[in-house]
Amino acid sequence: MIRVLLVDDHALIRVGFRLVLESAGDIEVVGEAGDGSAALEQSAALRPDVVLMDVRMPRLNGIDATRHLVEASPHVRVLILTTFDLDEYAFAALRAGASGFLLKDAGPGDLIGAVRTVAGGEAVVSPRVTRRMLELFAHRFPATGEEPERDAAHPRLADLTPRELEVLRCIADAQSNAEIAARLFLSEATVKTHVARVLAKLGVRDRVQAVVLAYETGLVRPTLG
Repeated sequence: MIRVLLVDDHALIRVGFRLVLESAGDIEVVGEAGDGSAALEQSAALRPDVVLMDVRMPRLNGIDATRHLVEASPHVRVLILTTFDLDEYAFAALRAGASGFLLKDAGPGDLIGAVRTVAGGEAVVSPRVTRRMLELFAHRFPATGEEPERDAAHPRLADLTPRELEVLRCIADAQSNAEIAARLFLSEATVKTHVARVLAKLGVRDRVQAVVLAYETGLVRPTLG
């Protein structure tokens, strides 16, 4: 069973999510919290596998709660729930350590699938989030008509082999293992091994954190011009 903690300041929303998740058969909602502070207390007591975290809440918002929760309980995966898909909150949540984010109007199947994906150690990264990252980082680079030189010499990337750098670029492009395999002419098993090594060498939790790092180090940059 996947143990889930629901965190949202609207009780009716929590009821709706509980009904959807518990209909899956392999998911158990072990607790609920109405704000970030209560979420930290409940997480410490209940030790869930996944925390569904709202963003805008009283006392302690979802971004700060995610940061504290990930630091205190590295095994817990946080899935951000938000109605604000095109503002700064989604990216801030990823930087805080969330393993992905989901819109509150997502269908039951999407919600259940996202929880299973995150619980399995993978990340929920949509192309829309990746595009938003490009927009957020665009101001850091010169507004010229040429593609800037990519920085593969950043200290955080020093331990990666050339092939692992290629894999990281693909991850940052929101490609699945199958897509990376086709692009680099590798087997999916080989890609999975490369991805695991990239995450381990970078010291990141999952693919989301690898994407964030790829942009922050300048390995992946917007196409300017």
